[in-house]
Amino acid sequence: MEVFKVFQDKEAFFSQIDNKESGKLIYKQILIICLFGLLYGIVMGSYHSFLQAIVSGLKVMILFITTLIICFPSFYIIQQILGSKMSFRQMALIILSGFLLASAITLSFIPIIIFFLITGNNYHFLQLLHVAVFIFAGIFGMKIIIDALKYACEKKNIYPKTGVTVFKVWIIILAFVGIQLSWNLRPFLGDRNEEFKLFRKYEGNFYTAIVYSFQQLLSNKDEEEFENLKSDPDTDKNEKTDSLDFMFLTK
Repeated sequence: MEVFKVFQDKEAFFSQIDNKESGKLIYKQILIICLFGLLYGIVMGSYHSFLQAIVSGLKVMILFITTLIICFPSFYIIQQILGSKMSFRQMALIILSGFLLASAITLSFIPIIIFFLITGNNYHFLQLLHVAVFIFAGIFGMKIIIDALKYACEKKNIYPKTGVTVFKVWIIILAFVGIQLSWNLRPFLGDRNEEFKLFRKYEGNFYTAIVYSFQQLLSNKDEEEFENLKSDPDTDKNEKTDSLDFMFLTK
């Protein structure tokens, strides 16, 4: 498929975006990003309910597109100031290719997400798993953009070397915008112990929420070990008492 050419053949992709009719490719990329984001979000929200699945699908789609809309103008203007000869269309296609790859990678993790949805029921583990998937997908998405920009610099001579360095800084800005936006759009997963909420309101931030999820995940493991130890008839009484005392002191 033509929108995926950049992943396999950069030369073919660049010859394609040089074409004046490549504007149609932008719409195709946006459509696929929205579709992949929608599908992943549906699976994500299915942990809670059907309604949460639909809402989460729309939220992930909005997250991808809105992050791009917020961050792209600053990147484009800075690159033009640095001396980039790429047109708005060419740069948009390259940036969209990174988002396309990121959305495709998240989609590829759906079977793994479904596996843990079926075999496990730990909200905090699934929350951390989704964060890991987005980070993993984001890394590869940004790498394909950097490779494309380097190609434009070294092979086409239409992009400045300093632009690649600036883009790496822009990635950090992009990450913070994406994180803040995802925090404002929460919940995506939805806690089964709570009623459906379109948006969640409580103090804190994304980073404290991740730390809290780690703590809850570890504490749940300790509680399971605690219950198993109490109910195990084969464990020596003194050994059981010592183990329970140790677990109590370390909590």
